[in-house]
Amino acid sequence: MKILVIGSGGREHALAWKLAQSGRTQVIFVAPGNGGTARHPQMENIDITDPKKLAEFALQENIGLTVVGPEAPLADGIVNIFRAAGLKIFGPTKEAAQLESSKDFAKAFMMRHGIPTADYQTFTDPEKAHRYIQEKGVPIVIKADGLASGKGVIVAMTPDEAHQAVDMMLSDNKFGEAGARVVIEEYLEGEEASFIVMVDGKNILPLATSQDHKRLKDQDLGPNTGGMGAYSPAPVITPALHARILREIIAPTVNGMAKDGIIYTGFLYAGLMIDKAGNPKTLEFNCRMGDPETQPIIARLKSDLLHTIEQAINGTLHEIELQWDRRTALGVVLASEGYPDTPVIDKEITGIPKENEDCIVFQAGTRLVKDKLLTSGGRVLCVVGLADTMRMAQKIAYDTIENIRFAGMQYRRDIGWRAMKRPSAKKMD
Repeated sequence: MKILVIGSGGREHALAWKLAQSGRTQVIFVAPGNGGTARHPQMENIDITDPKKLAEFALQENIGLTVVGPEAPLADGIVNIFRAAGLKIFGPTKEAAQLESSKDFAKAFMMRHGIPTADYQTFTDPEKAHRYIQEKGVPIVIKADGLASGKGVIVAMTPDEAHQAVDMMLSDNKFGEAGARVVIEEYLEGEEASFIVMVDGKNILPLATSQDHKRLKDQDLGPNTGGMGAYSPAPVITPALHARILREIIAPTVNGMAKDGIIYTGFLYAGLMIDKAGNPKTLEFNCRMGDPETQPIIARLKSDLLHTIEQAINGTLHEIELQWDRRTALGVVLASEGYPDTPVIDKEITGIPKENEDCIVFQAGTRLVKDKLLTSGGRVLCVVGLADTMRMAQKIAYDTIENIRFAGMQYRRDIGWRAMKRPSAKKMD
């Protein structure tokens, strides 16, 4: 079978890497792909990003299955376009993708269907937004309503930070259309976790739990990023909490969309905050797999991903029981100098090791130029270590990083710290 994977990041490299392991995979086209997918013997990069042109390509090449990685094509209605052309594609429609493409839509949806989340208000008028901040006080969270590549969320700990965030979005137009409307919500304390499932319109299939690290620097300092590392499983999500999240958040979301006349299919990601008492609240929804959570999750997946996605498209996910590697997977993102604001690109990358059963390096912001691998974006690589304990997985990842070089490389040195601080993790190690 010919497969098309849409996107160019580490998430797409990981998805394509896993799909290539299916015995029925003939070739995987990745649009536009990266240096890692360019080097894979079963993959071929294609320089097309326009949804209509991608559908034309899929028809010409007789593509049997398309998987969408990033949020922008989903928000642009690529699933609607492919389905109208009679093509098999896994992802939510433009209407369903509003859960991610509009924070205001998602918050109103959660309130309407009783899904636990933070209190909020939405603003387009800067003066009203400033008054609301004065009333509520800090800490407080300001979010650009639209898509901002994971960077449109500001957790303001001081009044100045909160007012500056509003001005940046509503007055200075820093995020363009995405920030023309802002959602201001209460600050939630606790531990974050990522809960990702597959949905076939009705049935829900949970993937392995994970937790990512959003801040640029160690000890969760510095600006928010798209994610600097992640691990799976996430010890914060106990079996009892897992069941509760499915019951109180995921199932009501899928059922609520159906009640609103929108059938949800595709990956669904709930970004959660777990408070000290163990109560989960929804911070956000993503309508695709997370990045970098995908890399450690996919590294642990033993089941055939191609078969699983086909079952999802056919509406028979209830027939699938996924098999997972019992080991922990921990991924560390290596980013360019200047990330997340102004990443420096075109630096040569050396020292990436060959894949083995304990370590896989997924590529993101890379491109191949005359057999040289160069940086081409903010997040460049995700180095994933696998081991029986979190500490060992962390050691494998960081030992591998010692040999990788590119000018200005920056990364966190504490990925996994929350999990290793937990009493249960100390016993295991």
